[in-house]
Amino acid sequence: MHVVVAGQGYVGLPLAVRAAEAGHRVVGYDVDPDRVQRIATGHSYVDDVASARLRAALDSGAYSVTSDAAALAGFDIAVITVPTPLRDGVPDVTYIESCADTLGAHLRPGATVVLESTTYPGTTEELMAPTLEKASGLTAGADFHVGFSPERIDPGNKEWPFEKTPKVVSGIDVASLDVVRDFYDGLVETTVPVSGTRVAELAKLIENIFRHVNIALINEIAMLARPLGVNVWEAIDAAASKPFGFMRFTPGPGVGGHCLPIDPSFLSWKVERALGVPFRFVELANDVNNHMPDYVVRRLTEAFNTRRMAVRGSRVLLLGLAYKADISDARESPSARVAELLLDLGAAVRGADPHLVDDTRTDTRLIRVEATPEEIAASDAVVLLADHAQFDYETIIEYAPYVLDCRNRLSGVNVDVL
Repeated sequence: MHVVVAGQGYVGLPLAVRAAEAGHRVVGYDVDPDRVQRIATGHSYVDDVASARLRAALDSGAYSVTSDAAALAGFDIAVITVPTPLRDGVPDVTYIESCADTLGAHLRPGATVVLESTTYPGTTEELMAPTLEKASGLTAGADFHVGFSPERIDPGNKEWPFEKTPKVVSGIDVASLDVVRDFYDGLVETTVPVSGTRVAELAKLIENIFRHVNIALINEIAMLARPLGVNVWEAIDAAASKPFGFMRFTPGPGVGGHCLPIDPSFLSWKVERALGVPFRFVELANDVNNHMPDYVVRRLTEAFNTRRMAVRGSRVLLLGLAYKADISDARESPSARVAELLLDLGAAVRGADPHLVDDTRTDTRLIRVEATPEEIAASDAVVLLADHAQFDYETIIEYAPYVLDCRNRLSGVNVDVL
């Protein structure tokens, strides 16, 4: 089939390449010409798609990438994977609307449009389908198919890549569900059909809220355990020995990526708007997780005070600028907030990350360096934020005068854990 994947980011590019490998003729569409140019030359910026794999898809002729909307004409299936950010606490679905309007101009009877972007329940039926109808003059259900299949990309997860992760699929009617399910059956090992698009939209939010709330819970426990004189990491290990009724979560400097800092607020906003009541669990989790970078800086300040030093004028090395280990994704990374707070307090802050991280997501005052023995030794404090496997942890322990370890990766007389 002729497949269009609109949006060639962390979700769209793996989907497009997989669809091309499955035998479809795929056009990757993105409005960012710089991104298109980079992909077209075979350079992947997404951890889950190696550049060699991308070049193979391009060389096969099954996959092409463009920013020209004219190339969308004649598609059988189009999948929308555009961003859905928050603007002042309100979901911004303008990218979905704009993309649906563009696709609608090329929509023909019998074609299918699937939304993968995370959003609030009702977006597919209330926003995307009417936008497609208006732009095309066709009727959803009667003339073309519409579905929703939430993305489940976990950057850097080798155990659960795209094709092995079960895919929830839905449609606005039975015919739409059949088409959507058939398409994804050819891309992944398992599909999970549900009764409607609202169920699928809510399922995605439940997945993320579950993680968000439990991470907030363990983060707050970590902040309380220390003044109580308890090693929270040892307590978590002990709790995790229970073979039922417990799932292990660990504290950290904050949450990052698109999912946890943003997606739960979609449901919170929808509930407040539709029902007039607050979603208290999400609001509390937001409050705890959003302030974890502040707690990291407070702990570092306390450590400096103990050593009769001030944060102002000190030299701090941040290790790991991505939002989690072994990936290059810096979206919503807590390291950006940690760096900003320390810089505002007058510290000279340097950051090291062995993975390619987009510098536009970090404070321009942050100096990028490599985690060499000389750089580590020259720092007054080292803060481990993302525990990349490429870091030399023995060197860090040997040369750092003080380490605040936010990931429980290190041990030693010069190490404090979060």
